[in-house]
Amino acid sequence: MNFPSTLQLSIQVRMPFPDDIKYSILGISVLLLAVAVIILVWQVYRYYTLTPASQRLASPSLSGSPPPGWPLQAQGSLHFSLLYDRPRAQLLLRVLGARGLRGAQERGAGHSLARGRDPLVIVRVMWAGPKDTPTSPPLYCVLSEWQSPTVTDSTNPASGDEFSCPLPEKEIPHTTVRLEVRDVNKHSRQGILGEVRADLGGMNLGDPLEIQQDLQLLRKDPVGEVLLSLKYLPTSQRLEVGLLKIRTLSQSPSKHKSLYARTSVVCNRRNLRHQKTTMKTRWEVTVFDEVMTFALPDPQVTECSIVVSVYEVAEGKRSPKRLIGQVNLRKGRKAEDEHWSLMMRSLRQPIAKWHLLLI
Repeated sequence: MNFPSTLQLSIQVRMPFPDDIKYSILGISVLLLAVAVIILVWQVYRYYTLTPASQRLASPSLSGSPPPGWPLQAQGSLHFSLLYDRPRAQLLLRVLGARGLRGAQERGAGHSLARGRDPLVIVRVMWAGPKDTPTSPPLYCVLSEWQSPTVTDSTNPASGDEFSCPLPEKEIPHTTVRLEVRDVNKHSRQGILGEVRADLGGMNLGDPLEIQQDLQLLRKDPVGEVLLSLKYLPTSQRLEVGLLKIRTLSQSPSKHKSLYARTSVVCNRRNLRHQKTTMKTRWEVTVFDEVMTFALPDPQVTECSIVVSVYEVAEGKRSPKRLIGQVNLRKGRKAEDEHWSLMMRSLRQPIAKWHLLLI
């Protein structure tokens, strides 16, 4: 029996279309592919020309990195004056202006638009308490807070706004003034442009003292401690956050002030859900012993962060709340990551740990 060789075999595939239709389909396919490649190249070009390099190189963070459009490093300076009024026992501060703030970048139709900032200054007068141990950081008490009016569309804003707060002369060596320069964007969100600090100890404040300092990156200060417990239930996929105690420092304790805490679940800078504790009268150590439960699937437990914000409210229906400080539990920070790891290794068991309350 003779079999045909491979070279003698031929398979013909025929399409039931005329040649002109086949060539038309092939031409349309090539055209669509070319359009897709052009769109891809155009998007890559826009990304590298309109997005600042600092934003392209910065690694994303769940809750710690600044939103797009805000600087990753401080630039500019702040000009202000200090004076201590001994007869009235008051500290007087005047914000004179800022210079050289980094301009903002806004995207227009195919190009980038530069605009000025909408800056304001937040002033905090902070008193440092004694250390618990030689190695522990001192806790601060915010004696007074003040916010200047916003100056619109400027990188060199001039001011002249004045602020005063009562301050006993004996407390001057333990007092620091922290001035934060912030930018208000079109969504009314505040981005931090930088800060300056003035340690009043050793300064001659009998006459007006003018100071001009370069802005530095914001440094958080400890204003208390929070005892938190964490427990994860994998079967029901629930996270239980227990707010047990809050320790704060206060120069003048008052029974007419109360504390409450707001616990939020944040993922990709979005507040997924939150819960509040009840109001408790503020003491040096305020006891809550309250547990808040959040439904969180396994992937979100490892990707999201827990933010605990502590607020103070004075007696009175119209009294505004004041942020005391925050605790941020997320992956990547040593102490919080340790607490998180202990929780995941001890499922269904509450794990308690003290955390610094920062402002």
